[in-house]
Amino acid sequence: MKYDNREPLEQVLSNYDINTQSIITETYKDKKAVWWVQTDKGLLVLKKISNSEQTLKYIMSAIKHLGENGIYLPSVIKTKNGMDYAITDRTCYVLSTAVKGKNPSYDSANELEIIIKELARFHLASEGFRVLPDTKPKIHLGMWKENLTSRLEDIKGFYDKEVSAKGSNEIGAFIITEFPYFQKRALSAISALGEDYLSWVEKVRQRGGLCHQDFAAGNLILSPSGKLYVLDTDGITVDLPARDIRKILCKVMKKKGKWDIELTKSILKTYQSVNPLTPAEWRVVKADIEYPHLFMGAVNKYYYRRDKEWTEEKYFRRIKEMCAFEKTIAPVLDNYEKLIPY
Repeated sequence: MKYDNREPLEQVLSNYDINTQSIITETYKDKKAVWWVQTDKGLLVLKKISNSEQTLKYIMSAIKHLGENGIYLPSVIKTKNGMDYAITDRTCYVLSTAVKGKNPSYDSANELEIIIKELARFHLASEGFRVLPDTKPKIHLGMWKENLTSRLEDIKGFYDKEVSAKGSNEIGAFIITEFPYFQKRALSAISALGEDYLSWVEKVRQRGGLCHQDFAAGNLILSPSGKLYVLDTDGITVDLPARDIRKILCKVMKKKGKWDIELTKSILKTYQSVNPLTPAEWRVVKADIEYPHLFMGAVNKYYYRRDKEWTEEKYFRRIKEMCAFEKTIAPVLDNYEKLIPY
């Protein structure tokens, strides 16, 4: 899609020492956008950032730390004034190099191993990171119990209304039937966040640590030389590695259509070979995968109508899919102690 003048890109790009030849829109979501910019210095990527300037400063400091510790990231192009970003109309934009390569595939055992090892390296590289003054960090560290309880109570409120209305529609009736199972699982996960969790939180607080939050194949580029580049760092947060481990496990298993006990064991073992966790820390990962994030997310999306273009049928289909998928995790949870790598 050609650039359609919704943004003052000529003004933005005038901050850089480049000659622009063409601009093509990759994605556009009002507050966030990505463009391919062909220049006299090669193909570049321009991103419109939804974060505040203070949060962007934090993200940039995290990127700098990770890059200095061996993580492959696109190079940020400095403005004529030596800044890491340009500001136009109170919005921040970041220009970086375009990385050549392809997205790795979860279906390739070799490429999945590369992804998991790089995630472990990412967490190792994040140690020593410190939030700088005059920046606004994203922090989830130490807040899991509070956040997971709040999400559960929110959905419980909608469930109670459905019970009172006796399931006024098909989706409501489905939620009345299914929610109690997921509530039980959520409460079990929250109650498991005890001393093991608090101990790991304190360790990361002392050492420093970052999570990418979306270390997925679509945000990774495998270069011809075999290096794995990490993209889309806007969501970087201060938290336990468990958050990223849970998310990549869910991505891989969802692509497969169900949880696979042997594949789970292999992923944990691969991660452990690069960034060893203690058995207690692996039990925190168990609590995070036990919490039904995907089912809760689908139900939340429905009640808050988070996607204006979705029909009732599409919302219902998503809820049913996530419900069925979430239930396939039972053998993994039941046998988790045998899966912990030592």
